[in-house]
Amino acid sequence: MNNSTGKPMNRVDGRLKVTGGALYAAEFLLENMTHAVILKSTIARGRITNIDISVAEKSPGVLAIITHLNVPKINQSANRNTSGEQAVEAGGNPFTKPIPVLQDAKINYYGQHIGVVVAETLEQARYASELVKVTYAQDSPSLILEKHLDRAYKPEKLLIPLEPDSGRGDVNRGLKEAEVKIDVTYSTPVEHHNPMEPSATIAIWQGSRLTLYDASQNVNGVQTTVANTLRIPPENIQVISRFIGGGFGCKFPAKAHNILAAIAAQQVKRPVKLVLTRQQMFDSVGFRPHSLQRIRLGAKRDGQLTTVAQEITTQTDISREFVEHVGAATNMMYNAPNTLVTHRAVPLNIITPTIMRAPGETPGMYALESAMDELAYQLNIDPIELRIINDPPQDPEKNLPWSSRSLVQCLREGAKRFGWEKRNPKPRSMKDGRYLIGYGVASATYPANRQPASARTRILQNGNVLVQIAATDIGTGTYTILTQTAAEALGVSPDKVQVEIGDTQLPPSPGSGGSWGAASYGSAVHECCLAARDKVLALVREDTRSVLKGLSSSDLETRAGGIFSKGNSSRGETYQEILTRNNLKEVVAEVESKPDGAMKKYSMHSFGAQFAQVRVDPDLGEVRVSRFLGVFGAGRILNPKTAGSQMIGGIVWGISQALHEETHIDDRYGHFVNHNLAEYHVPVNADIPNIEVVFVEEKDPYVNPLGVKGVGEIGIVGAGAAVANAIYHATGKRIRNLPITPDKLL
Repeated sequence: MNNSTGKPMNRVDGRLKVTGGALYAAEFLLENMTHAVILKSTIARGRITNIDISVAEKSPGVLAIITHLNVPKINQSANRNTSGEQAVEAGGNPFTKPIPVLQDAKINYYGQHIGVVVAETLEQARYASELVKVTYAQDSPSLILEKHLDRAYKPEKLLIPLEPDSGRGDVNRGLKEAEVKIDVTYSTPVEHHNPMEPSATIAIWQGSRLTLYDASQNVNGVQTTVANTLRIPPENIQVISRFIGGGFGCKFPAKAHNILAAIAAQQVKRPVKLVLTRQQMFDSVGFRPHSLQRIRLGAKRDGQLTTVAQEITTQTDISREFVEHVGAATNMMYNAPNTLVTHRAVPLNIITPTIMRAPGETPGMYALESAMDELAYQLNIDPIELRIINDPPQDPEKNLPWSSRSLVQCLREGAKRFGWEKRNPKPRSMKDGRYLIGYGVASATYPANRQPASARTRILQNGNVLVQIAATDIGTGTYTILTQTAAEALGVSPDKVQVEIGDTQLPPSPGSGGSWGAASYGSAVHECCLAARDKVLALVREDTRSVLKGLSSSDLETRAGGIFSKGNSSRGETYQEILTRNNLKEVVAEVESKPDGAMKKYSMHSFGAQFAQVRVDPDLGEVRVSRFLGVFGAGRILNPKTAGSQMIGGIVWGISQALHEETHIDDRYGHFVNHNLAEYHVPVNADIPNIEVVFVEEKDPYVNPLGVKGVGEIGIVGAGAAVANAIYHATGKRIRNLPITPDKLL
């Protein structure tokens, strides 16, 4: 076995990307391609009373105009519950439910898809779309969360298998026992994903078979959703998504444009390309929902928590329920005997929210970690020490031991590296010339998820290895870590390994999300490589022509491109020699890897500590993050370079969450006002300081065969709180509604 993992290997797909060789969804060139443009509603609630396409359909190049009046009827089955007059979906997998697009005249939100125009060219389709005349009967929409709190209801379930209301002990008793307590409310705004690549799909039918070239994080999920919606067998649908220009969650579930492209291609009997504009992305693919979070903490004078309570109100869609698990981490994070987490949802006439990087933990830990900072100041205890005092020896929610938990180590290591001892704890006490300086800290956590996944390994006669799995790489480095994993398991050089992903004709896997990629894909690839190795071992042990005949598996190891004796480095054979002698073109193994029983015996999470330093202009209220450190315990790190990049990306977004990002909604008409990158503020390089990422050594034998935990999402968790806490330390002003902009500080 070589040691390919654990090394900072460059991305194997890097050259393809920088030379233009990597084809993204919209870049595939198919013969007789047509182009589609979506028609969208211009009201937030009501009904379409008339659609006049008479002029548009005569426009040059137009091939079809599809609306609710002529669209094929598709599967709309869903269980429903009600809250007042609002109907919301419940039950089932939220990522594979049918998408009933264009099925009636009802309008539930501004920007709802109401039709699609197909033409020979994009320009012709766009021009014709402007000629379609739509009239409506309008109703008064529900748009602003705070104005409709009386409609809040308790959902049957959340996005993940978590009860809407949970906790332990008696919160009221805990508050009575507390010597110090806080009761504060935080809010987080609507945020949009804004990946570099807009969503795009190309649909082509060949008889009864449909192929989708899609910008998707989850090819098997898109396959299932489209099959469910169009009522066709999943095996008749191929989804291809080999390269993706970012997703962050908005490309995980299938969306209405996937269905529209498929329907349009079937109608015109030619390939159809449908690419969303940046503006359309805002009201087509979901967002992180607005949340209100009341936090109550109680503690003894020595810092020991008596109570943690988090009451969450968030928004959902009036027609399709999505309730974010904002309080997912609260019950397990600290060692309080009394806890309570509640979730309530308010249905609004806005498109369905969706998952966004670290859904739940990102907004929820912002509020909890900000409240812990407030409590530390009231107790006159260092914020780091307060967290250490309340670090639980086992998961207090599940009453299970941790598979590993390095939070205290991360806090202490981070304090040392950051120079926390230089911090004057008094707010507004540290200055650099005219600038106010502040230090902030927050904890981070994210579950160590793992999903079932299948993979296929082919050891070829020339000694090369082909790994196949329907995983996706959204920029996380999937191609690279699977190359390293296979190379190590089979003892070959990484340049001998080719990885094929992003195609439903490959062995199925979960989509890229939930920070389960390395654990799920990696475990499947590791296990199927070992299965292929074992087939080769069986060949040589029984082959009288082999120098390895008669040796047991325990006597053999994989290295130098083949099988060798552990006790004699010169006694061995390469895969090429073994397969050639046996006249085999390849040795193939396919394995389905599933989580084992350890997930029921241990609580599995990654943990980290985020440290921020800010400079605040006291006259202008301008905040600059001048330094940032993230220290994480995330199990075995397969590739420090790609893992570090993931952490940096998450931290950048956490800084942006604290200072920049907010989607504004027109409270009259229901559209997103700042639906472009000029007015939806995201950080540029000038906004981001030097970011240092440190991984503490953490061996976790229980979490999965590779000992890895996800790193794709924990980087954003707590980062915004660290910045917010640093701003309070610098200014003495506690801003509880994000983003923290100059007007709020002045």
